[in-house]
Amino acid sequence: MSSPSSAASSPLRPLTPEVLGAEYHDVRSTRPLLFVIVDTEEEFDWRAPFTRASTSVRAMRHAERGQAIFDRYAVRPTYVIDYCVATQDEGYAPLVEFARGNRCQIGAHLHPWVTPPFDEPVDGFHSYACNLAPDLEVRKLATLHEAIVSHTGVTPLVYKAGRYGLGTNTLAWLADHGYDTDASVNPTLPPSDDGGPDFRAFDSRPFMMQSGRLFELPLTHGYAGWAGSLKAPLQAMASSPLGERVKAAGILARLGVTNRIMLSPEVSTLDEMKAVTRSLLRDGLRTFSLTFHSPSLDVGHTPYVRSASQLQQFLDGIDAYCAFFFGELQGLPSTPADFRSKFVAGQAQHS
Repeated sequence: MSSPSSAASSPLRPLTPEVLGAEYHDVRSTRPLLFVIVDTEEEFDWRAPFTRASTSVRAMRHAERGQAIFDRYAVRPTYVIDYCVATQDEGYAPLVEFARGNRCQIGAHLHPWVTPPFDEPVDGFHSYACNLAPDLEVRKLATLHEAIVSHTGVTPLVYKAGRYGLGTNTLAWLADHGYDTDASVNPTLPPSDDGGPDFRAFDSRPFMMQSGRLFELPLTHGYAGWAGSLKAPLQAMASSPLGERVKAAGILARLGVTNRIMLSPEVSTLDEMKAVTRSLLRDGLRTFSLTFHSPSLDVGHTPYVRSASQLQQFLDGIDAYCAFFFGELQGLPSTPADFRSKFVAGQAQHS
């Protein structure tokens, strides 16, 4: 069995743009571009310890709830699917239908605790694939990849690590096995207490790595507020043990000083998503990635949707954000495949 001492990477060795050999290029686009990445996975109790027994994908019966919204705006989401979804007809069948209609793309999403082989302890530390022994991580990646190809007929080219558990070992395997896009980097995210990755050195700009073989499309996670260049330092202070004791982050957000916001209808309000989009757009960002978990499309499977009213609010938030992005901002929908081809060629221009 693997252990913390045999981990491939850890918060003590944080990923940085320099470690990944990131090559940033200006995105020459006069209009902002929106990507949608859906973490498409089994249902489990987020408050309970990890278990291999939670493999239900019943929420996938309601995948059309989100897809119908995206269809109205000509958005083709990327459903990154994990082993439970990829191996149960109830999970992958709706997505295969969407893909056949050119309504979506299908990628890969590794949840180590429910993906064979099962040679590691089931705990928080090992729920991050980057903390597995390298040979075990690649065997799980291979199992997941083969399951997706076998059951959906799609060869995935986009990967997103479950719990953002990305490591350099992961990236090397992806590049060597035909993947061209990773979507695991969660900018500004500090390491978690149970051994999660440290992404504080990143912002939301896309970049190339692995000597041009792999494109990174990060989550959109940034700051809004009137504090200017002090937004990030003040947020870091608010996240310190003392800051957390006095609830400094909430105070700063209510005062409009600084607020760290992820572009997700699960953890951010519509006003927050609009605010961070406007802030990053002013800073020159042109690529925005909206993300959520597939079980949130049904009631009772995630902390974000616990009632019918919360479900409606969640769906309305997605719809209203799309209306804002494609209406007020005059944005355009994109996909990793479409954008990467232009990005690699140095032609990421949209009028």
